[in-house]
Amino acid sequence: MRFWAFMLIMDLLIPLIMLSVGQLFVKKPPETINGMYGYRTSMSMKNKDTWEFAHKYCGKIWRLTGAVLLLVSIGAMLCLANYDTGAIGTAGGVLCGVQTLVMIVSVLPTERALRKAFDKNGCRR
Repeated sequence: MRFWAFMLIMDLLIPLIMLSVGQLFVKKPPETINGMYGYRTSMSMKNKDTWEFAHKYCGKIWRLTGAVLLLVSIGAMLCLANYDTGAIGTAGGVLCGVQTLVMIVSVLPTERALRKAFDKNGCRR
């Protein structure tokens, strides 16, 4: 049961991070364009307008997907509560991999929205 609780906590980290960082990006994106913190792609770092747009857009995606992943993760782990450690470990690892993939893939709609709203130089269309 302790391993199950450990895996539950581990599988909730990514959704909780997505929810909290998504909320932060929407409400208070990083004030300055920097290379350390924030949604950093070549398109998002063109100017202040693209920087703020990307953070708000990606923040909304992360809030939504973080909430969905949180519910799915809790449900999946509850279903595994009485399984052996091998099954819990495998399922928890797969779940974590899926969560990571969803987080990475969230870049695609954000970049698409940036290219739709701005030209290649970062000027609004």
